[in-house]
Amino acid sequence: MSTTAVRSRVAVVLAVLATTLAGCGGDGEIKSPDLVKGAQEGGRLTIGISFDEPGVGFKEGDAYSGFDVDTATYVAKALGVDAKDITWVRADPGEREQLLESGKADLVVATYSITDERKQAVDFAGPYFVAHQDLLIRRNDTEITGPKTLDGRTLCSVRGTTSSDYVREHYKGDITLKEYPRYSECVAALLDGTVDAVTTDDLILAGYASQEKYKGKLKVVGDGFTDERYGIGVEKGDQELVDQVNAALEQYVDDGSWEAALRKSVGDSGYEIPDPPKPGTA
Repeated sequence: MSTTAVRSRVAVVLAVLATTLAGCGGDGEIKSPDLVKGAQEGGRLTIGISFDEPGVGFKEGDAYSGFDVDTATYVAKALGVDAKDITWVRADPGEREQLLESGKADLVVATYSITDERKQAVDFAGPYFVAHQDLLIRRNDTEITGPKTLDGRTLCSVRGTTSSDYVREHYKGDITLKEYPRYSECVAALLDGTVDAVTTDDLILAGYASQEKYKGKLKVVGDGFTDERYGIGVEKGDQELVDQVNAALEQYVDDGSWEAALRKSVGDSGYEIPDPPKPGTA
């Protein structure tokens, strides 16, 4: 083969590779989405998020950060709402349905697991993430390797969550369950020895473990024992909004922004980025 032919073939391969990477969102940036069908620019949204889940939904001063915040901001942009026109409200686990039913939030993006029971009260778009219930323990603890090694121990979770429900259903009488309103209170109890472990979704636990003030003090066991499909909560009966949010989430995954948002939020924790779920299957 001539030198010219070799150069031509290499050029073609490089061009195809560049196109493939561009299509996969290989630059690792959260992109600006196109408007979804029926959306118009200039609107406003009130969105419920967690305020005390580092790396997922976190409020510090007047700033909001985390994977759920980036997800909500992207979806809002696809609906025609700029970040400056979003009003963020606290969505604690036990209050998420109430926020939507009362009209105090248009969307809830707060590690909100899709369940049949919750579907009786609200509708869901998504899923946009699948987490797995896991355990957060002290770094020097070598005895706790999963829920079956918690017999006689004290476990902490947040009331009104699927994590608490699972422990109560499967380990009642074997594990002492202590519940607080927020995960930050559970983490504080873990650090001072009041509880032996904290349980919730691995993504939330990874966010805490990656915080600078907890590095070297806490670790995630890494043995997930449930599947938690995160959805975006919408007022019951608003199918048009559900469809629009699903269309926005499809863009979010397809243009690489979903993966970029995850790496930005919890990439430093060592959390292994999973494959995205298919939106619209909630």
